[in-house]
Amino acid sequence: MDIRLAKGANAPLPAGPCRVHLASAGAEIDVCAVLLGPDGRVRGDEDLVFFNHPAEGGVKLEDRTITADLAAVPASVERIGVVAALDTAAGGVHRFDAASTPRASVECGEARITFEPPPLADGETAALVVELYRRAGTWKVRAVGQGWSTGLAGLATDFGVAVDDPGPGASPAAPPPAPPATTTVRPPAPEPPAAAPPAAPPRPTGRPAAQPPAAAVPPASPAPIPPPAPPAPRHIVLTKAGSDTLSLHKDQPGAAVTATLEWDGGSARRRRAGADLDLYALSVPRHLVTERGKRPKATDLVVYYRSLGSLAGPPFIALDGDARTPGRETITITRPDLQGYVLLCAYSAVENGIGSFRSYGARVVVTERGGSSVTVPLFSTKALAYWVAIAMVDFTVEGGVRIEHVEQYSGRRVEARPTLYSNRKFRMGTGPVEFKTRPHGG
Repeated sequence: MDIRLAKGANAPLPAGPCRVHLASAGAEIDVCAVLLGPDGRVRGDEDLVFFNHPAEGGVKLEDRTITADLAAVPASVERIGVVAALDTAAGGVHRFDAASTPRASVECGEARITFEPPPLADGETAALVVELYRRAGTWKVRAVGQGWSTGLAGLATDFGVAVDDPGPGASPAAPPPAPPATTTVRPPAPEPPAAAPPAAPPRPTGRPAAQPPAAAVPPASPAPIPPPAPPAPRHIVLTKAGSDTLSLHKDQPGAAVTATLEWDGGSARRRRAGADLDLYALSVPRHLVTERGKRPKATDLVVYYRSLGSLAGPPFIALDGDARTPGRETITITRPDLQGYVLLCAYSAVENGIGSFRSYGARVVVTERGGSSVTVPLFSTKALAYWVAIAMVDFTVEGGVRIEHVEQYSGRRVEARPTLYSNRKFRMGTGPVEFKTRPHGG
């Protein structure tokens, strides 16, 4: 059984050993695996499987292949991320590009699964290519393709591994060498300098001054206790109909999240044609949220390329501009204490022709100021829709903001935008119709 995965897609895995091989054209890569618990973090530093610690918990590394004996993986491990990092010490490529973006092949029983991620082109030096994960008592593989510009050390730190600074000139693609039982080496503390001999007391020149009693000497102040280190950022990719919550202190000054629509055009032909997508944010302020059991109302608050919004006043939502070719558009949302719901949608210009949003490589990434992010991919190949509702951002949850994968499409060639209601429900194809003119960027 041969399966080719698109980014964000998944496939079931049969029981037994699974081999994941990573390859890169024209670049030397190091391959490793991270064993992650339900919180998306390692249980300890030993959960990084790499060249200096090649086996842990049923997972082992041989050259560029990770073999996972799924039956032997501890129950406390929920996901196994398979990672490629550039070996910059070997010379040659110093960041991934379209040619060197790593690809994966998975062999598990009779299943043969391949994944070629979209090109990494933003200075990435390490990438989480695929992950094996448990779902309802069985194992699956998910195509991830998420890059880090901070090398293996930065990627590992984000998952909770303690990695020491390798020092100037060292390759960022791998942690420093370590003995087999651990993933990190901490140098011994330097010997304290030898104490200088005490200086001779000065010769008295007159009547000695009276010394205060011992009780008059104030006690030394205790050393201040440093504040706890902030948690490492999390990077989550949602499954179909999945959700995740980012921690957020809504009343903290400067609290904000960003929502970015990313797309690469999907093909050279579409990129030449423009592949013009637009990000829309439909919102319900907190004071207009309808309580359960009461009649909801439609909202007309929308931020998009013709109404860029504002961060200085309501709606405290602003779009950075209109990208008329494949790239990204970003909406910033401040004053989370005043927000209720934000529905993130994308519109495909009529001039794009026929093609699914997924075929354009579209996805939404929601990020909080601390660096944690939730990626919301698309799974449907529906090709005759001009609108897609991708993610619901819910600011009403306690202690954070919840991002949900909602993925719904307008009817065949329907240009009316979605309508969001004050109880967070929404309907496709019921809002106003607005055509984007060719001179503007369609």
